[in-house]
Amino acid sequence: MIQFRQALFWDTNPDKIDVKKNAQYIIERILDFGHDNEVKWLYHYYEKPLLTSVVAKSRSLMPETKNLWTLILEKK
Repeated sequence: MIQFRQALFWDTNPDKIDVKKNAQYIIERILDFGHDNEVKWLYHYYEKPLLTSVVAKSRSLMPETKNLWTLILEKK
């Protein structure tokens, strides 16, 4: 399991985040602001259909992030 950085989840206590219940929140934050190791963890922890769904439906991802991950997830 990964230890979430406070800088990544500045608005909550990272120790209280549930990786299943808060999947969308975690995915959005890591895709927008995560380091390489966090993105790798995310990519291995969550199933591709969930990642694709979150990226497609997200209203909080930066447009650049959304475009990049839409392309990446189409290729895999």
